[in-house]
Parts: sequence; C-alpha cells; structure tokens
Amino acid sequence: MRTLSTPSPALIFPPTSPGFQNGRGSSTSSSSVTGETVAMVHSPPPTRLTHPLIRLAAKQQKEQAHVERLPDQSMIHIFSFLPTNQLCRCARVCRRWYNLAWDPRLWRTIRLTGETINVDRALKVLTRRLCQDTPNVCLMLETVIVSGCRRLTDRGLYTIAQCCPELRRLEVSGCYNISNEAVFDVVSLCPNLEHLDVSGCSKVTCISLTREASIKLSPLHGKQISIRYLDMTDCFVLEDEGLHTIAAHCTQLTHLYLRRCVRITDEGLRYLMIYCTSIKELSVSDCRFVSDFGMREIAKLESRLRYLSIAHCGRITDVGIRYIAKYCSKLRYLNARGCEGITDHGVEYLAKNCTKLKSLDIGKCPLVSDTGLEFLALNCFNLKRLSLKSCESITGQGLQIVAANCFDLQMLNVQDCDVSVDALRFVKRHCKRCIIEHTNPAFF
Repeated sequence: MRTLSTPSPALIFPPTSPGFQNGRGSSTSSSSVTGETVAMVHSPPPTRLTHPLIRLAAKQQKEQAHVERLPDQSMIHIFSFLPTNQLCRCARVCRRWYNLAWDPRLWRTIRLTGETINVDRALKVLTRRLCQDTPNVCLMLETVIVSGCRRLTDRGLYTIAQCCPELRRLEVSGCYNISNEAVFDVVSLCPNLEHLDVSGCSKVTCISLTREASIKLSPLHGKQISIRYLDMTDCFVLEDEGLHTIAAHCTQLTHLYLRRCVRITDEGLRYLMIYCTSIKELSVSDCRFVSDFGMREIAKLESRLRYLSIAHCGRITDVGIRYIAKYCSKLRYLNARGCEGITDHGVEYLAKNCTKLKSLDIGKCPLVSDTGLEFLALNCFNLKRLSLKSCESITGQGLQIVAANCFDLQMLNVQDCDVSVDALRFVKRHCKRCIIEHTNPAFF
C-alpha cells in the first residue's frame, strides 16, 4: 500500500535544456547540475499553507482552477497522455495530483527523451519507486521507450532487466553506448519481451540468451526468445554469424528490419529462413551484398510474406523478382527502389502473380517503362501507392493507363520523370484522392 509519505522521483532538466523551459521548475524542492540532467527524490507536497495571505491566495486560485473539479478518472485519463518526465512534474503540484500521478495504471510505460538526460539514474530512481508495493519487481511496467537518450549505458539496461520481468516492449534506438551483454541480460531476464528496437546501436552485433540463462531458464524459455518484432537498422557491424545466432534463438520473429546492415549476405538470409519461418515483414534495404540468391531464400516464406524492402540492393535483378512473385503471392508491399537490374519483364511477372499488391516503389529503375506500367494497371487493381521517381523511361501514356484502371490510387510519385501536365491532370481526374508528387512547375 502506497502512503503519502512515500518519496517520488522527478526528472529535473538543466536551465539550458528545452525540457526545463517548457516545464515549471521549483526553486525550493529541486536541484540541478550545470550541463547535466539529474534525477532526485522528493516528498509529496504539503497539505496546509500556514500563512494567512498564502491561504487566501491559494483559496482564490482554487476557485479559478476548474481542472480541480474533474473527477479522478478524468484526471488519470489526461495524465495518461503525458511523457514520464512531465508526469513526475505533475506529482509535485499538490497532494491530490501526487496520488493520481502515481496511480499504477499510469506506469505501464516509461518514456524518456533527450540527449542530456541522465537516463541511467532516472531509470534507477523510477524503478525503485515503482517497486515499493512489490519489492525489487515492477510488475505493472510493460513498455520502456528511451530512444535518442544517448547517455543510456549498459547500467541502465541492467536496471530494467533486474526490475521489469513483465517487460514486453523496449525501444533504445540511437543509444549507441549499449553493448551485446546488456541486451543479453534484458532478453534473458524478461521472458515476455516481444518488441525490441535497437536501431542505431552500433555495438550490438547479436541477440542471444546469456550463458547462465541458457542453462537455468531453459524450462521457461525452451532456450528460445519470444521476440516477434526486431529492428536492427543501422547496426553496421552485424554479420552473417550474428544473424545466424539471432535466427536460432528468435524463431518466433514476424517483423525483422535489417536496413543498412551492410555486412549481411545471402548466406545470412539462408540461416534466417531455416529458423524463422513466420516472418511477415522483412527489410534488407541497402544491404549491398544481397543478390538474387538471397531472394530465392526469402521466397521460401511463401504466402506468409506481406512486406519486403530490397531498396538499393544493386545485385537484385528480374531473376530475384521472379522468385518472390512466384512463391509470395500475397505480397502487399514491395520497395525495390534503386534496383537498376529490374526491367519490364520483372514488373510483368510481379503484376501477374502478386495481384493483391497495394504499394510498389520502383523508383530509380531506369529499365522500367510504360510497358511495365501497363501490366501493373491490368492486374493490380488494388494499388494505392506507386513511386516511379527518376524512372527515365516512363511517359504520360503509362500513367494514364494506370489512372484509368487503378481508381483507388492515393499516392503517386513521378518526380524527375518526363511527364506532361495533361497526363498529370488525367491522373487527377480519374484518381480524385491521389496525391501527386512531381517536379513539373506548370502543374499545381
């Protein structure tokens, strides 16, 4: 049971930070260190103001504060939209707000932002406060989002791993100081973790259980990790061996993003398809060593694959597209921008086999012409988004065929294409909801 004398943390921003300027700092109950954000523990606000003049001013202010007339449930609902640091500030307004701000329903999520915040200490203080009713364990906390907090280190992640066994979602994108060991601790001690975003964490090269967890927790995990969503965008040092380990431990993956993991090759994708057979969304954009052989491996996902991004994979040609089109008939989204080896033949095979395609990006594919667009228009009637940016062989005739058949088109990108104003007006007449991105100054 929480008592009113229980201390609570508030995140105090330095005077130069935007967070301090937007919030209302207290000169009597807060402290700050120059150039650094600190977390501190304070007592709840007092209930009585002793001086008569202060009581009179408070009475007049209370009469004007219509927010105080709101019931507790409404206040809690309003507080639910606040980030963690602002919620802590609200706890310092008055005793009623203090009690409401620490309602357990508001602490299923911790969201911290800012490059200067001492996030390690903030997490330590917050978890200590949330562990009061259940010592050393935050049973209500399910989501931690600290993306962009560059001062986060392994110590902060270790605090999460130790105190948050019910954690289901963790986002630490851009926190480049964390390492493999800290991630191993989290996935080992948080068996319910399903969503993990480590994009931009350049030191992370693998996702696996710790050696101790593999031995002690095998009945709980089955030596597997229950992550379904994994974003490793910009993890530049990830290699095929690390991807092999990830695939072997994270067999339940359904969403995997490997954008700009430039060391991944077709061999890594082969490992991935052996273990992770339930993937629905996959991105290998800018993985320059992925080729048609990798597309043959990805095609083994068959009808389960709905989203695929292979942008700027220069080694992929019509052969790879044919593999995807033949076996992944339920594909809804394909980004093949910058794959210069794709021609009208690849687009034809894609259109005839993936008829439920809703979004297609074939920008910067100079070998795609009006012929390929005609096949799209006659087969993919549900197309909603089409990007043809910098497709030099596209003309207004191809666009008119698309507009005459794909009435649900909502976005069309023809920037840097030789398309006339009349063709753009034709598209606008037939696809009234379509937003056209273009570089023709005569069309507006």
